[in-house]
Amino acid sequence: MAEKVTKKSPTKIAKKSTGKSNSSSTQAKKSIGKKKPSSTQSTGKSNSGVPKSTASKTQKVTNAKKATRKSAAKAKKKVSSYAAKDIQVLEGLEAVRRRPGMYVGGTDVKALHHLIYEVVDNSIDEALAGASDHISVTIHEDSSVTVEDNGRGIPVEIHPQIKKPALEVVMTMLHAGAKFGGDGYKVSGGLHGVGVSAVNALSEWCEVEIRRKGKVHAQRYERGAPVGPVKVIGTVGKNVTGTKTTFRYDRDIFKGDVDYRFSTLVQRFREMAFVTRGVTIRLLDKRSQREMTFYFEGGIVSFVKYLNRNRHTLHSVVHAEGEVNGTEIEVGLQYSDSYAESLYSFANTINTVDGGTHLTGLRTAVTRTINDHARKHGLLKEADPNFTGEDTREGLTGIVSIKHRDPQFESQTKVKLMNAEVQNQVQQVLNESFSDYLEENPRAARAIVDKCLTSARARDAARKARDLVIRKSALESLTLPGKLADCSERDPNKCELYIVEGDSAGGTAKQGRDRNFQAILPIRGKILNTERARLDKVLSNNEVRALISALGTGIGETLDITALRYGRVIIMTDADVDGAHIRTLLLTFFFRYMPELIDGGHLFIAQPPLYRINAKDGVHYAYTEADRERILKELGRKKSTLGRFKGLGEMNASQLWDTTMDPATRTLLQVTVEDAAAADRTFDMLMGAAVPPRRRFIQTHAHEVRNLDI
Repeated sequence: MAEKVTKKSPTKIAKKSTGKSNSSSTQAKKSIGKKKPSSTQSTGKSNSGVPKSTASKTQKVTNAKKATRKSAAKAKKKVSSYAAKDIQVLEGLEAVRRRPGMYVGGTDVKALHHLIYEVVDNSIDEALAGASDHISVTIHEDSSVTVEDNGRGIPVEIHPQIKKPALEVVMTMLHAGAKFGGDGYKVSGGLHGVGVSAVNALSEWCEVEIRRKGKVHAQRYERGAPVGPVKVIGTVGKNVTGTKTTFRYDRDIFKGDVDYRFSTLVQRFREMAFVTRGVTIRLLDKRSQREMTFYFEGGIVSFVKYLNRNRHTLHSVVHAEGEVNGTEIEVGLQYSDSYAESLYSFANTINTVDGGTHLTGLRTAVTRTINDHARKHGLLKEADPNFTGEDTREGLTGIVSIKHRDPQFESQTKVKLMNAEVQNQVQQVLNESFSDYLEENPRAARAIVDKCLTSARARDAARKARDLVIRKSALESLTLPGKLADCSERDPNKCELYIVEGDSAGGTAKQGRDRNFQAILPIRGKILNTERARLDKVLSNNEVRALISALGTGIGETLDITALRYGRVIIMTDADVDGAHIRTLLLTFFFRYMPELIDGGHLFIAQPPLYRINAKDGVHYAYTEADRERILKELGRKKSTLGRFKGLGEMNASQLWDTTMDPATRTLLQVTVEDAAAADRTFDMLMGAAVPPRRRFIQTHAHEVRNLDI
């Protein structure tokens, strides 16, 4: 789970004055000193003393003048030009630099890592073609990156149509490559011939070396444009081939404090090695002198075992593999005693984080196969309803990997597979293999069906409990929690909910808040560890029920994120061990049962200060040890007193507002999930039932602890 530091601008809620002056619409009547006739009809004149016909003509002239003035004003209004000269044609890679979001998903740290993924994906494509078995990724001290493989090497001969070296064509032209259905690649992750050229366009500089036919060819580019021609810079053995790409991202495009994260790359390359059997991927970070190498002969089966390494499994891994109409399909399944599902999908080795038709096929096949087996062997009675998908996926760890000659993704970032035919193909392969496994392993089959039966009963109990918690409308008997101090603002986008530890801190927060847009919900003690409980037990916890009721979204299958009553949900706990534990319990609950809250960017963690430093020139607050040292150094020999806050209740209302709740000065950590699989493993390790993995984690990271409260 990744956290991004964000500063929020002040929320201003003020009423605008709507009073209007009526002086211009009220006029005094003038007396002309003469008695007016009682009727205009008897005199044939208007009230102004002008004959009717004359008044009518005057009115028409006046209206005509007004119309003329309006036309003139309209003519004077400037209209932007829209002619042939205004149509722009972006040449070469200029479109990528102008709109990077279309090609790599944005300019944030996630998009920055996508640059490496695009280059590595090309090397993986060489491995899928059987031409490569070793990939090396090196991050240098200046944050430049080198990706090297022992594949066939990009061709350097002159392209017959473009009349330029093929290397230059591939690196500088969009939609140029060997993956459009030719003989170069049977399957590949690349589709559009955009990836590596987009990386080149978004790099300050890029250098490519090609080992091919006994020679080493090289070319350098700056912001997408070649600096010189393709040159021969050396020789190698005739059997030595490969591609070496070195680039440094352009800081004019990727602005701010962004850089590559070793842990993020480790997760990605581990997944790649799992789904590409027999390929070695080596990652070296010269900035911190860290190195990891991945090689898995077992493929998908090894991946499932790795994901379940901290869980008690119910049976051996179910492995299904087959080919349907040219589509290669591989699936691995295993049930454990956990309550959450962990399903992941890959298409041509690319992690499709938003799923797609292959994942739908896996889910459908699992549910159908278990229902058929349970009916056939009398494990489900005639009167019993079929298991739902939710029942059959509880505790399931599953991976589906397909290799398709012409995959259709939702976008260039390839987060979702769209090929409709793949769903039935996955179902066909998995139905057959899974049915055979259940028939050949009756003990495992019974354990799986029993788990589904327990899940179905728990789901029914959870539904009854959920009906008592969900706040569907203001007319229902259920109201907001009594301890919730709500805000007066009714626009959810402007509202904030602070989840505060304890009644003492809750009382201080209620006094210090801006009641216009800030609501306070105190929670008593530590909530239930939701990693070890089903939804029905979760909903029996009073603190969790109060939290669900306050948020207004519901939970489980009826969760509706659009009904969220607060745009920001902020966890505010003490800066001690108990506070950290409560924060972790809350994060576990949100990750397992309300992931939409995290995905939508609604969940934050407040950052109260650790120290209060009183000096002659005023009061200073330090949020970290580094802040404290910096402030004390700035004060020098000035007399000052240092105090450490251990709880929010130690602050008075004004201090809490100034340091932690004022949008103009506070610091919030936004909770995000970069890698769902990694987050799933982390929560399972830290909050699950298995003790040894947690002990190893604590021993490994003990030296990284800061602000330890003993």
